Amino acid sequence: MHTLHRLCSAFALALGLSGAVLAQSQGMKTQDVKNLQTLQSAAVLSISPADTQALMQNFSAVRPRFSQSGGETLYQAICQGCHMVKGEGAKGAGFYPALASNPKLAAAAYPTSVVMNGLHGMPSFASKLSDEQIADVVNYVRSNFGNQYPDKLSAADVKPFRVTP
Repeated sequence: MHTLHRLCSAFALALGLSGAVLAQSQGMKTQDVKNLQTLQSAAVLSISPADTQALMQNFSAVRPRFSQSGGETLYQAICQGCHMVKGEGAKGAGFYPALASNPKLAAAAYPTSVVMNGLHGMPSFASKLSDEQIADVVNYVRSNFGNQYPDKLSAADVKPFRVTP
């Protein structure tokens, strides 16, 4: 069986099984759930490699970029979920460093590199944000939350941080 076909079949089967578990938790009888699982398994296994290819044409390997603009808007849309509303950071399921009054932000290169490449548990946003967006969000963080770093980053300053093969 073609690798892509196996992957799609496994994914569809997992979705089907999770649906069956949900159905059982919603009060379906055990035999009805078993019948549903059998039907779902048969449907998954009947997907041909050609059908799998056709389905995959609806998916893109290119991930969508963030469309927001402006440092504050980008921070609220992307960063705030982990670094919190006031940049205070958080500890718990993970460690999200405080951006408020953070001396590591003094040199604009540091937050730029972190946003571009990620660090520890933070993902890279290089493929998701334009140079302008990165400059905007870095400038926002460096001039808010008790940070008062006066030098501004431009899109041209961000460009050298991009690694091109």
